[in-house]
Amino acid sequence: MHAVNMLQAKSSLSRLVEAIEQGAEREIIIARNGRPAAKLVPVDDISSEQRIGVAKGIFEVPADIDANNETVAKLFIGGMVA
Repeated sequence: MHAVNMLQAKSSLSRLVEAIEQGAEREIIIARNGRPAAKLVPVDDISSEQRIGVAKGIFEVPADIDANNETVAKLFIGGMVA
């Protein structure tokens, strides 16, 4: 782990990113006023939770789900619903 202050990060961002891309550094901590503020890591190392399909099988979408689209649209734009 390599740490740099904010001024160093600003003036050498390209070099820091290159070090991450080439694997020379696994992570770089960027500090502001001597306190860690951010972490520069390779994109592959960023953990992301599964989001698409997270509710699959929990509920069923009714066949007539779009039946009231016009009414809902009118409610959003302030129109009167008969």
